[in-house]
Amino acid sequence: MLGIIIGFFSLLSTHTPAEDHHSIALRDTVTLKHRAVKTQADSSGRFLEVNRIFIIGNRITRDQIILRELSLKKGDIVYSTDLVSILDLDKKKLINTRLFNKVDIRTLVLDSMKVDLLVDLDERWYTFPAPIFELADRNFNEWWQNYGHDFRRVNYGLRLYQYNMRGRNETMRFTAQFGFQRKFELLYRFPYIDKRQKHGLAIELGFLEAKNLAVRTQDHKYEFLKTDETLRVDRLAGLTYTYRKSFYKTHSVKVEYRNINIADTVKRLNPDYIKGETNTRQEYTWIQYQFNADHRDFFAYPLKGYQFLVGLTKTGIGAGDDVNKVEANLLYSKYFDLSKKYYLANNSVLFWSTPDDLSYANYGALGLRKQFVRGYEVYVIEGPYYFLNKTTFKKLIFSNTYHWGDMPIEQFRHVPIAIYLKTYADLGYVKNYPDYENAGRNTSMTDQLLAGAGAGLDIVSSYDLVLRFEYSFTSNGTQGFFFNVKKEF
Repeated sequence: MLGIIIGFFSLLSTHTPAEDHHSIALRDTVTLKHRAVKTQADSSGRFLEVNRIFIIGNRITRDQIILRELSLKKGDIVYSTDLVSILDLDKKKLINTRLFNKVDIRTLVLDSMKVDLLVDLDERWYTFPAPIFELADRNFNEWWQNYGHDFRRVNYGLRLYQYNMRGRNETMRFTAQFGFQRKFELLYRFPYIDKRQKHGLAIELGFLEAKNLAVRTQDHKYEFLKTDETLRVDRLAGLTYTYRKSFYKTHSVKVEYRNINIADTVKRLNPDYIKGETNTRQEYTWIQYQFNADHRDFFAYPLKGYQFLVGLTKTGIGAGDDVNKVEANLLYSKYFDLSKKYYLANNSVLFWSTPDDLSYANYGALGLRKQFVRGYEVYVIEGPYYFLNKTTFKKLIFSNTYHWGDMPIEQFRHVPIAIYLKTYADLGYVKNYPDYENAGRNTSMTDQLLAGAGAGLDIVSSYDLVLRFEYSFTSNGTQGFFFNVKKEF
């Protein structure tokens, strides 16, 4: 199957569109203009002084937020033959702030020894009062297949995003959610709290109340209980400190307090939901350190570069905490531009935790967020440690940017669309929990190699939108169509 698809890719390579859109922003909603660099990029080269830096188009964003992303500062000396690549990297860094739809950096030649830089920006729309009407399940496929596409399993309400608060790239998010689960959240992120723009803070408060709750797992699928009484209440407060040492490397430390209370009904159905003397309450504080080296070209849909992320979490840092757990996770993703609009990407994830006799509420699992073997989207496979590897081979088959002149909001007038045809193969392994082993439950997909492969289409558009249509085959003999939103890894 994979061989047939790869052969089809090779046939597509003979088609060359009139314009090469490889550098077009469908990887992060930006359309890069053709750069007119007039900086003596001759074979001999010369040293140039950056005389001034002009910034236009930033009606809201403050200059210091933009200057923070530029490698070159006023008065810097740069070799002329290096200037093009430096400005190209700076352009990508500005795009990855997710503050701008379009970015262009041009040089203005003053004389043979001096240049000015002109940074031309088109800001995004920063206020999104987004109505909530979303599935309560992990993904579309779980809702469609496991729970009969029941529209009662939806959450509704309002989520307010305010990006670029005060023009300082600060983010405020407020959530008021009702329906399947009632939730109220407030998050405020300060990317920089110092003049050198290296240190940041984020503050988070949350309250969640569930009358519909996954009380146990059977055959690697969640079993839900729905009643008129409140089944679980979560309260949390968190503080995150970040240190961005360089353009591409960030250290963070997060401390969070969490209080969980469950109803007696949950305790009767699953005595291990919360282990211990109380059985209906958990209270603990956890601390996490994370290091992220992110060298991807565009965050929303990377095609070149790599990301390395490592994290260590200790749950239970106080004498009275009800949970004592250590977690470690490691992620490495590598993206290759193979030329002629072919791309290859690989993602590896390792997760490990101890001890393995935890409460059900504290289980780790493969199948949450983006970490699943494609073809197994409808399953949650729990275990104290797991391994995941994903590989995708793709080709850009269509790319264009449309101008919607009648759109009254300028930030939405340019609509980029790119389509990638792809094939993929994934591997995973999950070690089972002893409680499941002893009970003979949830053992059909653990302690064995899981494999999934298939083909599909990715559609990439404005504001980080990625739609994935995939048809997968698994080593368990199943197959089917799967739909996902956001990039695969």
